[in-house]
Amino acid sequence: MIIGIDGNEANVEKKVGISEYAFQLLLQFYKNSDVQFLIYLKDRPRPEMPKEKKNWKYIIVGPKKLWTQIGLPLYLCTHFPRPNVFFSPTHYAPRFSPVPTAISIMDVSYLHFPELFAKKDLYQLVNWTKYSALAAKKVFTISKASKNDILKAYGKRSDDVVVTYPGIKSETKAMNQETSQKNLQEKFGISDDYILFVGTLQPRKNIGRLIEAFAKIQNPKSKIQNLELVIVGKKGWLYEPILEAPKKFGISHAVKFLEFVDDEDLPSLYQHAIMFVLPSLYEGFGLPVVEAMKYGTPVVTSKVSSLPEAGGDAALYVNPEDVSDIAKAMQKLLDNPKLRLELVKKGYEHIKKFSWEKSAKETLNVLQEMAKK
Repeated sequence: MIIGIDGNEANVEKKVGISEYAFQLLLQFYKNSDVQFLIYLKDRPRPEMPKEKKNWKYIIVGPKKLWTQIGLPLYLCTHFPRPNVFFSPTHYAPRFSPVPTAISIMDVSYLHFPELFAKKDLYQLVNWTKYSALAAKKVFTISKASKNDILKAYGKRSDDVVVTYPGIKSETKAMNQETSQKNLQEKFGISDDYILFVGTLQPRKNIGRLIEAFAKIQNPKSKIQNLELVIVGKKGWLYEPILEAPKKFGISHAVKFLEFVDDEDLPSLYQHAIMFVLPSLYEGFGLPVVEAMKYGTPVVTSKVSSLPEAGGDAALYVNPEDVSDIAKAMQKLLDNPKLRLELVKKGYEHIKKFSWEKSAKETLNVLQEMAKK
Protein backbone atom coordinates (compact mmCIF):
# COMPACT_ATOMS: atom_id res chain seq x y z
CA MET A 1 0.00 0.00 0.00
CA ILE A 2 1.30 3.44 -0.96
CA ILE A 3 0.02 6.68 0.56
CA GLY A 4 0.99 9.94 -1.10
CA ILE A 5 1.09 13.12 0.98
CA ASP A 6 1.43 16.82 0.15
CA GLY A 7 4.23 17.72 2.59
CA ASN A 8 4.59 21.43 1.79
CA GLU A 9 2.71 22.83 4.79
CA ALA A 10 4.97 20.82 7.11
CA ASN A 11 8.10 21.84 5.21
CA VAL A 12 8.26 25.46 6.41
CA GLU A 13 10.48 27.17 8.96
CA LYS A 14 7.79 28.67 11.20
CA LYS A 15 5.17 26.05 11.95
CA VAL A 16 1.90 27.38 13.33
CA GLY A 17 -1.71 26.40 12.77
CA ILE A 18 -2.15 24.11 9.78
CA SER A 19 1.64 23.85 9.32
CA GLU A 20 2.02 22.47 12.82
CA TYR A 21 -0.90 20.08 12.21
CA ALA A 22 0.71 18.78 9.02
CA PHE A 23 4.16 18.42 10.60
CA GLN A 24 2.90 16.54 13.66
CA LEU A 25 0.93 14.10 11.51
CA LEU A 26 4.05 13.37 9.45
CA LEU A 27 6.09 12.72 12.59
CA GLN A 28 3.52 10.18 13.74
CA PHE A 29 3.11 8.56 10.30
CA TYR A 30 6.88 8.12 10.17
CA LYS A 31 6.67 5.60 13.02
CA ASN A 32 4.55 3.26 10.88
CA SER A 33 6.59 0.64 9.02
CA ASP A 34 3.70 -1.18 7.33
CA VAL A 35 2.87 1.53 4.77
CA GLN A 36 4.92 3.03 1.94
CA PHE A 37 4.81 6.83 2.17
CA LEU A 38 5.65 9.16 -0.73
CA ILE A 39 5.95 12.79 0.41
CA TYR A 40 5.58 15.30 -2.44
CA LEU A 41 7.32 18.68 -2.05
CA LYS A 42 8.09 21.86 -3.99
CA ASP A 43 11.45 22.23 -2.22
CA ARG A 44 13.99 19.94 -0.60
CA PRO A 45 12.96 18.72 2.88
CA ARG A 46 14.07 20.90 5.76
CA PRO A 47 16.46 19.41 8.38
CA GLU A 48 13.69 18.81 10.93
CA MET A 49 11.60 16.76 8.50
CA PRO A 50 11.76 12.96 9.01
CA LYS A 51 14.74 11.38 7.26
CA GLU A 52 14.26 9.16 4.24
CA LYS A 53 14.14 5.42 4.86
CA LYS A 54 12.92 2.30 3.09
CA ASN A 55 9.22 3.16 3.32
CA TRP A 56 9.55 6.98 3.45
CA LYS A 57 10.59 8.84 0.29
CA TYR A 58 10.54 12.51 -0.74
CA ILE A 59 9.67 13.48 -4.30
CA ILE A 60 10.48 17.02 -5.46
CA VAL A 61 7.96 18.19 -8.05
CA GLY A 62 7.95 21.39 -10.13
CA PRO A 63 7.08 23.96 -11.17
CA LYS A 64 6.40 25.68 -7.85
CA LYS A 65 3.88 28.15 -9.26
CA LEU A 66 0.32 26.79 -9.23
CA TRP A 67 1.78 23.56 -7.83
CA THR A 68 -1.50 21.88 -6.89
CA GLN A 69 -3.09 23.06 -10.13
CA ILE A 70 -0.44 21.92 -12.63
CA GLY A 71 2.81 20.40 -11.37
CA LEU A 72 1.49 17.91 -8.83
CA PRO A 73 -1.49 16.54 -10.81
CA LEU A 74 0.62 16.10 -13.97
CA TYR A 75 3.26 14.23 -11.98
CA LEU A 76 0.68 11.92 -10.40
CA CYS A 77 -0.76 11.13 -13.83
CA THR A 78 2.55 10.44 -15.58
CA HIS A 79 4.80 8.79 -12.98
CA PHE A 80 4.76 5.37 -11.38
CA PRO A 81 4.35 3.82 -8.93
CA ARG A 82 1.28 5.85 -8.13
CA PRO A 83 0.02 6.09 -4.57
CA ASN A 84 -3.20 4.23 -3.77
CA VAL A 85 -4.56 7.36 -2.12
CA PHE A 86 -3.36 10.98 -1.92
CA PHE A 87 -3.69 13.04 1.28
CA SER A 88 -3.37 16.82 1.45
CA PRO A 89 -3.25 17.95 5.12
CA THR A 90 -4.43 21.31 3.77
CA HIS A 91 -7.50 22.71 2.02
CA TYR A 92 -6.11 22.10 -1.47
CA ALA A 93 -6.05 18.77 -3.32
CA PRO A 94 -4.49 18.23 -6.77
CA ARG A 95 -6.71 19.92 -9.35
CA PHE A 96 -7.17 16.53 -11.00
CA SER A 97 -5.97 13.19 -9.69
CA PRO A 98 -5.78 9.61 -10.98
CA VAL A 99 -6.19 8.32 -7.41
CA PRO A 100 -8.71 9.05 -4.60
CA THR A 101 -7.92 12.17 -2.56
CA ALA A 102 -8.47 13.29 1.03
CA ILE A 103 -7.98 16.80 2.38
CA SER A 104 -8.03 18.62 5.72
CA ILE A 105 -10.10 21.74 6.36
CA MET A 106 -9.38 23.39 9.68
CA ASP A 107 -12.28 25.83 9.46
CA VAL A 108 -14.40 27.81 6.99
CA SER A 109 -13.84 31.24 8.49
CA TYR A 110 -13.38 32.61 4.96
CA LEU A 111 -17.09 31.90 4.36
CA HIS A 112 -18.27 33.36 7.68
CA PHE A 113 -16.04 36.46 7.66
CA PRO A 114 -14.98 37.17 4.05
CA GLU A 115 -14.43 40.84 4.87
CA LEU A 116 -11.56 39.85 7.16
CA PHE A 117 -9.45 38.35 4.35
CA ALA A 118 -7.31 39.92 1.67
CA LYS A 119 -9.03 39.58 -1.74
CA LYS A 120 -6.34 37.35 -3.26
CA ASP A 121 -6.34 34.96 -0.28
CA LEU A 122 -10.13 34.92 -0.16
CA TYR A 123 -10.48 34.00 -3.84
CA GLN A 124 -8.11 31.08 -3.47
CA LEU A 125 -9.63 29.85 -0.21
CA VAL A 126 -13.19 29.98 -1.54
CA ASN A 127 -12.61 28.51 -4.99
CA TRP A 128 -9.75 26.06 -4.46
CA THR A 129 -11.26 24.70 -1.25
CA LYS A 130 -14.61 24.19 -2.98
CA TYR A 131 -13.28 22.07 -5.82
CA SER A 132 -11.02 20.15 -3.41
CA ALA A 133 -13.84 19.41 -0.96
CA LEU A 134 -16.25 18.31 -3.67
CA ALA A 135 -13.68 15.99 -5.26
CA ALA A 136 -12.32 14.52 -2.02
CA LYS A 137 -13.51 11.12 -0.84
CA LYS A 138 -12.83 12.17 2.74
CA VAL A 139 -12.43 15.53 4.48
CA PHE A 140 -10.64 15.66 7.83
CA THR A 141 -11.34 18.45 10.28
CA ILE A 142 -10.49 19.21 13.89
CA SER A 143 -13.81 19.86 15.65
CA LYS A 144 -17.48 18.97 15.50
CA ALA A 145 -18.28 22.65 14.99
CA SER A 146 -16.07 22.75 11.89
CA LYS A 147 -17.59 19.49 10.63
CA ASN A 148 -21.08 21.00 10.79
CA ASP A 149 -19.86 24.07 8.89
CA ILE A 150 -18.25 21.88 6.19
CA LEU A 151 -21.41 19.79 5.79
CA LYS A 152 -23.47 22.94 5.26
CA ALA A 153 -20.97 24.57 2.92
CA TYR A 154 -20.13 21.65 0.65
CA GLY A 155 -23.01 19.19 0.97
CA LYS A 156 -20.78 16.27 1.93
CA ARG A 157 -22.21 13.14 3.52
CA SER A 158 -21.70 13.09 7.28
CA ASP A 159 -19.60 9.90 7.09
CA ASP A 160 -17.22 11.56 4.64
CA VAL A 161 -16.24 14.35 7.05
CA VAL A 162 -14.04 12.96 9.82
CA VAL A 163 -13.24 14.75 13.08
CA THR A 164 -9.77 14.09 14.50
CA TYR A 165 -8.89 16.38 17.40
CA PRO A 166 -5.36 17.80 17.27
CA GLY A 167 -2.75 16.97 19.86
CA ILE A 168 -0.44 19.05 22.01
CA LYS A 169 3.20 19.54 21.11
CA SER A 170 5.78 18.00 23.45
CA GLU A 171 8.66 20.03 24.85
CA THR A 172 12.08 19.45 23.38
CA LYS A 173 13.81 20.22 26.67
CA ALA A 174 13.02 20.49 30.35
CA MET A 175 12.31 23.88 31.89
CA ASN A 176 13.54 25.46 35.11
CA GLN A 177 10.78 27.71 36.40
CA GLU A 178 12.95 30.24 38.19
CA THR A 179 15.54 30.72 35.47
CA SER A 180 12.97 30.62 32.66
CA GLN A 181 11.00 33.51 34.19
CA LYS A 182 14.18 35.51 34.60
CA ASN A 183 15.17 34.69 31.04
CA LEU A 184 11.78 35.83 29.78
CA GLN A 185 12.18 39.19 31.47
CA GLU A 186 15.67 39.65 30.04
CA LYS A 187 14.86 38.38 26.55
CA PHE A 188 11.50 40.02 25.97
CA GLY A 189 11.42 42.87 28.47
CA ILE A 190 8.12 41.77 30.02
CA SER A 191 7.05 42.28 33.63
CA ASP A 192 6.43 39.67 36.33
CA ASP A 193 2.66 39.86 35.84
CA TYR A 194 1.11 39.57 32.40
CA ILE A 195 -1.92 38.32 30.51
CA LEU A 196 -1.04 36.26 27.42
CA PHE A 197 -2.47 35.97 23.92
CA VAL A 198 -1.01 33.62 21.27
CA GLY A 199 -2.17 33.66 17.65
CA THR A 200 -1.72 35.26 14.24
CA LEU A 201 -2.40 38.99 14.10
CA GLN A 202 -5.56 39.11 12.00
CA PRO A 203 -9.07 40.48 12.49
CA ARG A 204 -10.69 37.09 13.22
CA LYS A 205 -8.62 36.78 16.40
CA ASN A 206 -10.43 39.84 17.82
CA ILE A 207 -7.24 41.28 19.31
CA GLY A 208 -8.49 44.85 19.01
CA ARG A 209 -11.34 44.14 21.43
CA LEU A 210 -8.93 42.26 23.72
CA ILE A 211 -6.71 45.34 23.92
CA GLU A 212 -9.72 47.57 24.57
CA ALA A 213 -10.91 45.19 27.32
CA PHE A 214 -7.42 45.19 28.83
CA ALA A 215 -7.55 48.99 28.93
CA LYS A 216 -10.76 48.77 30.96
CA ILE A 217 -9.13 46.73 33.74
CA GLN A 218 -6.20 49.09 34.21
CA ASN A 219 -6.55 50.26 37.79
CA PRO A 220 -3.88 52.17 39.77
CA LYS A 221 -5.38 50.79 43.01
CA SER A 222 -5.12 47.17 41.86
CA LYS A 223 -3.15 44.66 43.93
CA ILE A 224 -1.26 43.75 40.75
CA GLN A 225 0.85 46.66 39.59
CA ASN A 226 2.60 46.89 36.21
CA LEU A 227 0.23 44.35 34.66
CA GLU A 228 0.99 43.81 30.97
CA LEU A 229 -0.71 42.25 27.98
CA VAL A 230 1.73 40.12 25.98
CA ILE A 231 0.63 39.36 22.41
CA VAL A 232 2.59 36.59 20.69
CA GLY A 233 2.02 36.07 16.98
CA LYS A 234 3.23 36.81 13.49
CA LYS A 235 1.60 39.48 11.35
CA GLY A 236 -1.19 38.01 9.26
CA TRP A 237 -3.44 40.29 7.22
CA LEU A 238 -5.17 43.57 8.07
CA TYR A 239 -3.00 43.73 11.17
CA GLU A 240 -2.31 47.49 11.16
CA PRO A 241 -5.35 48.45 13.34
CA ILE A 242 -4.22 45.84 15.88
CA LEU A 243 -0.78 47.41 16.21
CA GLU A 244 -2.37 50.84 16.55
CA ALA A 245 -4.93 49.81 19.20
CA PRO A 246 -2.70 50.21 22.32
CA LYS A 247 -2.04 53.85 21.44
CA LYS A 248 -5.71 54.39 20.63
CA PHE A 249 -6.71 53.22 24.12
CA GLY A 250 -3.83 54.91 25.93
CA ILE A 251 -2.02 51.75 27.08
CA SER A 252 0.99 51.57 24.75
CA HIS A 253 3.23 51.18 27.79
CA ALA A 254 1.40 48.05 28.94
CA VAL A 255 1.11 46.04 25.70
CA LYS A 256 4.02 44.03 24.28
CA PHE A 257 3.95 42.54 20.76
CA LEU A 258 6.28 39.56 20.25
CA GLU A 259 6.13 38.68 16.56
CA PHE A 260 7.53 35.20 16.88
CA VAL A 261 8.73 33.21 19.87
CA ASP A 262 11.00 30.16 19.65
CA ASP A 263 9.49 26.84 20.64
CA GLU A 264 11.69 26.60 23.73
CA ASP A 265 10.41 29.97 25.05
CA LEU A 266 6.69 29.58 24.41
CA PRO A 267 6.06 27.02 27.22
CA SER A 268 7.59 29.42 29.73
CA LEU A 269 5.46 32.30 28.44
CA TYR A 270 2.35 30.18 28.99
CA GLN A 271 3.52 28.87 32.33
CA HIS A 272 4.21 32.24 33.93
CA ALA A 273 1.16 34.10 32.62
CA ILE A 274 -1.59 34.99 35.07
CA MET A 275 -4.08 33.88 32.42
CA PHE A 276 -4.37 33.15 28.73
CA VAL A 277 -7.08 34.95 26.71
CA LEU A 278 -8.31 33.94 23.24
CA PRO A 279 -11.42 36.00 22.38
CA SER A 280 -11.62 34.88 18.73
CA LEU A 281 -14.69 35.47 16.61
CA TYR A 282 -14.25 32.03 15.04
CA GLU A 283 -11.84 29.09 15.36
CA GLY A 284 -11.60 25.69 13.72
CA PHE A 285 -10.37 24.40 17.08
CA GLY A 286 -8.30 26.83 19.12
CA LEU A 287 -5.17 24.80 19.90
CA PRO A 288 -3.59 27.53 22.10
CA VAL A 289 -6.45 26.96 24.56
CA VAL A 290 -5.34 23.40 25.31
CA GLU A 291 -1.67 24.40 25.13
CA ALA A 292 -2.29 26.96 27.87
CA MET A 293 -4.05 24.33 29.99
CA LYS A 294 -1.11 21.97 29.54
CA TYR A 295 1.19 24.55 31.15
CA GLY A 296 -1.15 25.24 34.06
CA THR A 297 -2.52 28.56 32.82
CA PRO A 298 -6.19 29.46 33.39
CA VAL A 299 -8.06 30.29 30.18
CA VAL A 300 -10.59 32.90 29.08
CA THR A 301 -12.03 32.26 25.62
CA SER A 302 -15.06 32.81 23.40
CA LYS A 303 -18.29 30.86 23.65
CA VAL A 304 -18.52 30.53 19.85
CA SER A 305 -17.66 28.01 17.09
CA SER A 306 -15.35 25.22 18.29
CA LEU A 307 -13.88 26.96 21.33
CA PRO A 308 -16.24 25.33 23.86
CA GLU A 309 -15.00 21.97 22.48
CA ALA A 310 -11.39 23.03 22.97
CA GLY A 311 -11.97 24.42 26.46
CA GLY A 312 -14.59 22.03 27.85
CA ASP A 313 -15.48 22.84 31.46
CA ALA A 314 -11.98 24.15 32.14
CA ALA A 315 -12.31 27.68 30.73
CA LEU A 316 -14.15 30.92 31.42
CA TYR A 317 -16.30 31.88 28.42
CA VAL A 318 -17.17 35.31 27.03
CA ASN A 319 -19.13 36.96 24.26
CA PRO A 320 -16.29 37.96 21.90
CA GLU A 321 -18.23 40.93 20.55
CA ASP A 322 -18.78 42.41 24.01
CA VAL A 323 -15.70 44.26 25.26
CA SER A 324 -17.19 44.65 28.74
CA ASP A 325 -17.81 40.91 28.99
CA ILE A 326 -14.18 40.18 28.08
CA ALA A 327 -12.98 42.73 30.64
CA LYS A 328 -15.24 41.33 33.39
CA ALA A 329 -13.92 37.81 32.85
CA MET A 330 -10.30 38.93 33.02
CA GLN A 331 -10.99 40.98 36.14
CA LYS A 332 -12.79 38.02 37.71
CA LEU A 333 -9.73 35.82 37.31
CA LEU A 334 -7.38 38.55 38.52
CA ASP A 335 -9.44 38.95 41.68
CA ASN A 336 -9.97 35.26 42.39
CA PRO A 337 -6.84 33.09 42.85
CA LYS A 338 -9.06 30.20 43.97
CA LEU A 339 -10.92 30.25 40.66
CA ARG A 340 -7.64 30.34 38.75
CA LEU A 341 -6.47 27.25 40.63
CA GLU A 342 -9.77 25.49 39.99
CA LEU A 343 -9.53 26.10 36.24
CA VAL A 344 -5.93 24.90 36.19
CA LYS A 345 -6.92 21.59 37.83
CA LYS A 346 -9.80 21.10 35.40
CA GLY A 347 -7.49 21.93 32.52
CA TYR A 348 -5.02 19.19 33.43
CA GLU A 349 -7.85 16.66 33.23
CA HIS A 350 -9.37 18.07 30.08
CA ILE A 351 -6.19 17.91 27.96
CA LYS A 352 -5.84 14.14 28.43
CA LYS A 353 -8.19 13.64 25.47
CA PHE A 354 -5.85 15.40 22.99
CA SER A 355 -2.95 13.47 21.46
CA TRP A 356 -1.10 13.72 18.13
CA GLU A 357 -0.55 9.97 18.28
CA LYS A 358 -4.31 9.39 18.49
CA SER A 359 -5.05 11.96 15.80
CA ALA A 360 -2.53 10.43 13.38
CA LYS A 361 -3.72 6.89 14.07
CA GLU A 362 -7.34 7.83 13.32
CA THR A 363 -6.27 9.69 10.16
CA LEU A 364 -4.12 6.81 8.93
CA ASN A 365 -6.89 4.28 9.54
CA VAL A 366 -9.23 6.24 7.26
CA LEU A 367 -6.57 6.63 4.56
CA GLN A 368 -5.83 2.90 4.63
CA GLU A 369 -9.52 2.08 4.26
CA MET A 370 -9.69 4.45 1.29
CA ALA A 371 -6.72 2.74 -0.32
CA LYS A 372 -8.33 -0.69 -0.05
CA LYS A 373 -11.43 0.32 -2.00
